[in-house]
Amino acid sequence: MNSLMEDEELSVICAQFPILGSMHTITSLSGGLTNKNYRIDTRQGSYVLRISDPSSSLLSIDRNNERINTARANSSGIGPRVIDCLADENVLLLDWIEARTLHAADLQHESGLLERIARALKTLHTGPAFEGDFYFPEIRSHYKSTVVGNNYFMPDGYLELESRVLELEKALQLHPEFKVPCNNDLLAENFLDDGEKIWIIDYEYAGQNEATFDIGNLAAESELTDAQLERLSDAYWNEHSPVKIAKAIAWSMIARYGWVLWGSIQEQVSPIPFDFRGWSLKKWNSVLPELTGDRYNQVLQTLLNTQL
Repeated sequence: MNSLMEDEELSVICAQFPILGSMHTITSLSGGLTNKNYRIDTRQGSYVLRISDPSSSLLSIDRNNERINTARANSSGIGPRVIDCLADENVLLLDWIEARTLHAADLQHESGLLERIARALKTLHTGPAFEGDFYFPEIRSHYKSTVVGNNYFMPDGYLELESRVLELEKALQLHPEFKVPCNNDLLAENFLDDGEKIWIIDYEYAGQNEATFDIGNLAAESELTDAQLERLSDAYWNEHSPVKIAKAIAWSMIARYGWVLWGSIQEQVSPIPFDFRGWSLKKWNSVLPELTGDRYNQVLQTLLNTQL
């Protein structure tokens, strides 16, 4: 019997799911920054147990919407099956997907993978509408109020650049896209490749949003080059669209600027041992030269000069 089988908290939670009655192994899964994830092996099959901390509500996460949207992604054939949940305890039980977890290096170097990722995104975005809207400017504003109100960490010069971010947000609203069901937190590790198709997991931020947010945020999180972002965008839209690419880059800058504050909040409230300050600074050091350089002006002018 492995040591996690003897963990009292886990035992109490698992006992509430009849399907886990024959479990024989519990394995901790790495990667979660807002929850603890475990693989549960039973005689009948394997499952993923997600246990979320209540403090994640400060991060604009709605756990009820997460459960609903995970189920809707599953109905599209792109997400895991929801087995059961303990709503009052922020616990979700999912089917285990036997597949390879992707990483940023895979997206950067593996031939044909970006095109497959684009097809997976299209499957998600054309599926059933998600519960709730995800509009990052509002979420960013909420994060800012929390950080400023509690005197949490912000990098030097952070607030001085907000006017530039607001200009990007206004420019994006000149020609808003039709909202589709988006994941909104597309790290490379949220893609699983079973050899035949690519799955998308982790729907805690899922909601209706513009497709270019998912594309731009994914490109930023996986540190794709401009050429790779173009490939991803072209494959998704089935055309080369400088405007769509500019929108994705704009959302990428806005997202990184806002996620800095996500890390600041997590540094103060998360029970997970992780260097959230370092995580925030990595986002800041990535977006700072873009917001203050020629790239910002080029993207903004492309958005402002768009005629639809």
